[in-house]
Formats: sequence, structure tokens, C-alpha cells
Amino acid sequence: MKYDVIIIGAGPGGIFTAYELTKANKDIKLAVFELGYPLGKRKCPIDGKKVKSCIKCPTCAIMSGFGGAGAFSDGKYNITNRFGGTLYQHIGSVEAIDLMRYVDDINLAHGGEGTKLYSTANTDIKKRCLENGLHLLDAKVRHLGTDINYVVLENLYNELKNKVDFYFNTSVDSVSGVCGDYKVHTKDAVYSCDRCVISVGRSGSKWMEGVCKSLDIPTKSNRVDIGVRVELPAVVFSHLTDELYESKIVYRTEKFEDLVRTFCMNPNGVVVNENTNGIVTVNGHSYEDKSKHTENTNFALLVSKHFSEPFKDSNGYGESIAKLSNMLGGGVIVQRFGDLVRGRRSNEARINESYVTPTLAATPGDLSLVMPKRILDGIIEMIYALDKIAPGTANDDTLLYGVEVKFYNMEVEIDNNLQTKHKGLYVIGDCSGVTHSLSHASASGVYVARHILSTIEQ
Repeated sequence: MKYDVIIIGAGPGGIFTAYELTKANKDIKLAVFELGYPLGKRKCPIDGKKVKSCIKCPTCAIMSGFGGAGAFSDGKYNITNRFGGTLYQHIGSVEAIDLMRYVDDINLAHGGEGTKLYSTANTDIKKRCLENGLHLLDAKVRHLGTDINYVVLENLYNELKNKVDFYFNTSVDSVSGVCGDYKVHTKDAVYSCDRCVISVGRSGSKWMEGVCKSLDIPTKSNRVDIGVRVELPAVVFSHLTDELYESKIVYRTEKFEDLVRTFCMNPNGVVVNENTNGIVTVNGHSYEDKSKHTENTNFALLVSKHFSEPFKDSNGYGESIAKLSNMLGGGVIVQRFGDLVRGRRSNEARINESYVTPTLAATPGDLSLVMPKRILDGIIEMIYALDKIAPGTANDDTLLYGVEVKFYNMEVEIDNNLQTKHKGLYVIGDCSGVTHSLSHASASGVYVARHILSTIEQ
């Protein structure tokens, strides 16, 4: 089967590439290959009753399928160049922000209308952070919520399904060819195209390494983020989340001068499992629908680690720590902050007596047996620092889930058109190592689609 454009991966990068290409009405023959299922068939078997923890499905419904790993995330679109990736270094700061705003407009037009746009502008919280050695990063944040995010994706799919050939539950084994004659190899067939866009997300990092090796595309090592997910009463952070919703706060530790940051804040949300390449880690979700709110807020505390010489496998390092957690806890471990600082493991009785009710069924244990001391010391320091601007953060009953790992693809060498050394082969979204967020990945998809259209017109 011959196509003009093949997109590998139906996450935000792939979706917005397809959207922009079909919007142009250029009669482009377009296909999207996706490892997971269509949106309506993405069902995690964990129900909290019969199935309480990850059973390691062959294809994780949370991580793969239409919408990518972001489909069941909190639906936060951060409009900023301060974090979320380095797309602006390739396409320019102004255009990056313009594209993120364009993506926001599309989301609003497909079911996101009425959701709130938060901003750090003119907030007193920044001053309070600086007074306590913390730094609040500037951003505008559109919060769709997991439920509205689903509606937006559903509407986008309905608009695309009759214009695009979708191949769901289809694993792409390899990509071959150069300069406008590419072959996409699956188990059952080979498909050819003039232009190929790879957008397989973070979960496709290992696969992407193989593609780069086979096509001799230069790469360089990227970082891995390692930490825990914190869960505490929503009222503790309500003065931050009510005004900002997502507050990206960075702290430099006194002991090692490492940077620890908050990530993926979910007011009144839930803690969830993730399965990345068979390794169970932790994440968080929250909903716009108030009937689905909990009494807790959760967020990640992460420390970035980058290796170059002689060890270069940052992701391998993160995987080894996550595997240790899986080995000791059978999955995710949960520990009370009070137990951690006292040097004792949490058990079921202590968790049950806690004033914070866990939203995830995790195994009580001791994170100090899993996390490297330097990283754990930094996280503890950060919790005490946050306690100064949000008293109650360092309470004994604050829950810590581990481990949370954010795997980043090695950074692929691409030009300012997000194109590899092979003409017509693009790498976008989080698998490129350039973007790390829904907004940046989506913007990269629009950008590449426009570049492809300009080459077709020529």
C-alpha cells in the first residue's frame, strides 16, 4: 500500500500532524499506525475491586492507543517555553508559543470550551516562593481534565476517521529507506510512503533507538527524571491550585545543589499505575467533573539525572530503580513521610491509621531501600521547603508513592524543520527528546504538517 504520508504513533504529535494535513484539503493519502487501541477500546483492567494493581497487559491501555499516554492524563496544556521541552530552540520562541496557542484554540473548538486558563502572571505566590528558596516558573495552563480531554480526543478522532487510514493494534517492526522512499514494516505487511513522521512518545524510546541505529541517525544521551508522587489533603495546596492549578516549582538542595521540581499537579485527583515497557511506575490524574473529585491532591517531585561518560544509558538507570521497586513491592510502593524520616517502613496498619486515604492500592514499604540516597535526600529537603509555603506538606501522614520515572528518548539529531538527515523523515513529540509535554508535542505536529504541505506545494 502506497501513501503520501505515514505517521507512526497516534499521540498528540501524530494527531495534530494528521489534523493539520487533512485540514488543508490537498487530497493527501494519509495513514496512522498505532500500537494501542482506538480511544473507545482503551480500558485499563484495574477496577479497585477484582483487579487492584497492574497485571502487566501486553499493550498498556494507559500508555498506548489513540491519544497516546496523554489521553488519560490530567489534560494540562502548558503554554510556555520555560518548561515542557526545547521546541523553541528549533523553530523560534515566538512561533513555538503561537503554535501552542493554535493547539489550544483547536482543543477549545473540539469540546474544551469553558475550561479555565490559569496564569502565573501577577501572582503573589512567586514572591512567597522566592522568600523560601523556591522558584515558580512562568506559564499559562489550560486545564481540560481527564474527562474533557477524552471528549476533545473523541471529537478529533471523529473528524479524522473518514479522512485517514488508521491501523490500530498494529506494531511497526521497523522503518527503512531514504529520501522520499520509505517502507514501514509491520508483522503482516510493508507500506511505503514519500514522507514519514515518527511520533511514538516516551514509551517508544527503545523502539526509536533501534530506528536511529538502523538508519544511522545521530543521537545523544538525554536525561531521566526519578522521584516520587506525593499525596496529601487537597486543602494543604488549595491556595496554590485554586489560583494556578499547575505550579511548577523548582528548588536547589543545600546538600548537593541538585534541582528538585514539582511536576504534574492534580488537585482533588487520584494516583494511578503506569506500565512502561513492562515496568510499573506511578502517575496522577484529575477530572474537571466535580463529582469525580477526591479529598486529596497529588503531584510528583522529580530529580533529573543525565549520564554521559563512561555510562550513557540514563533510561536504563531509571529502569533499574523502577524494577527494584517492582521487585520489593510487586509494583508501586507507598510510604508515610513520617515513617520515611524515622527510618522505618510503612505497613498496612500505619497506612490504614493515616489521616490521608490512599487513592491507589499500593504496597506499603520503605522507599529508602529503592531510591538512591542522594535523590531521596533531595526529595525530603524539597518537602520541608514546600512546607514553608504550604504548611502541612511535611505532615507525618503525607503519602509518598514510588517510584515515579519519566523516561526521555535520547535526543535525535533533527534540523529546524524537525527533519532527520534523511529528507522526508521527521521525528516529533516526546520520542524526539525535544518535547516533554502535551502542548509542545502537539505544536511540533502542526509545525511538521505545515512544512510537509509547503514541500508538496512546491
